[in-house]
Amino acid sequence: MSGDSAVICVDGPSGAGKGTLSQGLATRLGWHLLDSGALYRVVGWACQRRQVCLDDEAEVTQVARQLDVLFRLEPAGVSVWLEGEDVTGAVRSEQGGADASRVAALPKVRAALLYRQQELARPPGLVADGRDMGTVVFPEAPLKIFLIASPEARAKRRLDQLQGRGESVSLPRLLSDIEERDARDQARSVSPLSPAGDAIVIDSTPLSAGEVLGKALSLAIDRGLTTEILDPRLDPALISR
Repeated sequence: MSGDSAVICVDGPSGAGKGTLSQGLATRLGWHLLDSGALYRVVGWACQRRQVCLDDEAEVTQVARQLDVLFRLEPAGVSVWLEGEDVTGAVRSEQGGADASRVAALPKVRAALLYRQQELARPPGLVADGRDMGTVVFPEAPLKIFLIASPEARAKRRLDQLQGRGESVSLPRLLSDIEERDARDQARSVSPLSPAGDAIVIDSTPLSAGEVLGKALSLAIDRGLTTEILDPRLDPALISR
């Protein structure tokens, strides 16, 4: 059974499938969802909108502290709202991801957003999607999953996603961007991208989204966080990449 404020952390690099897995877990368990990557994307987008330089740590931190942001879990995924405006498309763009990586490297910005993330851990439970959920934000979480995939697989998934939105992108460019972002995330001085010591690593490269969800739900059962699992093969939307 899920306990009060139980947390499942889903960390890993961009494109590994964290969002799909986290949404699937939150839906199946009936838990709250934290999309921390989107939180940093909103900070970056808000800074661009207000013409705040992304390298100005003091100004970016001020923006982070004042965010009026809301995440809604909907059938099509998580929508992002800033000050009552749906900004999902803008923050989910490739530029939004690049800006998020830059602001996430600023220590004071991360500190400003830390409490806001932790306060989302409330009954019946929280699925936290990000890069340092298990190492920094929720180090005592009973289940930590670190999801990985090859850079090539991640670039191909991102290509399909962006082309589905009508954006013109190239696979070589996406692969280069992913490799550069990985290097930046792993080398940053604050909360570098790495699995927690007690995290379960799942390689999603050869797996469907449904298979990844099935593994995660089995782990949740093993940790006593839930007593019921629904066969993910019954949900075609979760099987597709």
